[in-house]
Amino acid sequence: MSNLIDVRNLKVRFEGERTVHAVNGVSLSLGEGEVLGLLGESGSGKSVTLRALMRLLPMKRTHITGTIDVLGRNVLGMNEAELSAFRGRSVSMIFQEPGLALDPVYTIGRQIAEAVMRHEGATRSAATKRALDMLDMVRIPSARRRLDAYPHEMSGGMRQRAMIALALACRPKILLADEPTTALDATVQIQILLLLRELQREIGMSVIFVTHDIGVAVEICDRVAVMYAGGIVEQGTLRQIVREPAHPYPRALLSSTVHGASRGARLEAIPGTPPSLDKAPETCAFVPRCRFAERRCTESEPPNVHIEGDHFARCVLATAKGSQPGEAGPGRLLGA
Repeated sequence: MSNLIDVRNLKVRFEGERTVHAVNGVSLSLGEGEVLGLLGESGSGKSVTLRALMRLLPMKRTHITGTIDVLGRNVLGMNEAELSAFRGRSVSMIFQEPGLALDPVYTIGRQIAEAVMRHEGATRSAATKRALDMLDMVRIPSARRRLDAYPHEMSGGMRQRAMIALALACRPKILLADEPTTALDATVQIQILLLLRELQREIGMSVIFVTHDIGVAVEICDRVAVMYAGGIVEQGTLRQIVREPAHPYPRALLSSTVHGASRGARLEAIPGTPPSLDKAPETCAFVPRCRFAERRCTESEPPNVHIEGDHFARCVLATAKGSQPGEAGPGRLLGA
């Protein structure tokens, strides 16, 4: 079965007073019914990658190269009319802050109904009924009354649920979720994650889920692509990334996160800060923060090593599973 999304060598550059190479050669795919997580620190290029898939970046100062095929269509070749029909119907997005994404001067019910009317040609009464059904589906209490509520009259958790209802109103095949739980407290966060996973399975959507929290990725993702400095440094199944990371960066992310196995142990903070992206990295961008860095790490771009199955890592220390690692191979690196 073909992938719903195929991205190859995607590069995004912002040009202005200074040039920012935000995404540098990203390649990824999304299968039917799959949840792919994009994991990494702030500034790693996750959200820019997500917005590029829907061409939501400012046209005047954005330069995009590579290929983006979604549902068999070339997104970079679409005109404005095609993009307008594509967004919301084929692919929909949950934004990071619903308080900013929702229009403050229109009621929640009207905003959802307008999307249904625009994409499906439904009457206002039919679209309003769909809006009510969607608010019920995302378990908003007193859904009929909330149809006439404005975004500022709802709590953060309910606004997020309303944003999910809006994103799913036209039954898209693909959902892009840009850190949808970041601004919520822990209790509401887990409720939203469980709701998204349940709806994804019920509707049969494919999802790309952006997060900086590996604990969130564990709750919802099937596969994970770890991003750093605008590129993917490792990707594989959730189990492979969490239990057998082959790149020092996801290893460091795991070591700096509180989990059951780390109870009573000292957390290992990642030293330094992510690099400036005034120019695209020509060698391994993680070198200044990596305690395993060698001279060869600074001499050329690291290879994309096939570990096993769909597990890949961009690191000179990574080796295929079952091979004999060298002195500085992943056996030494990861204690395998």
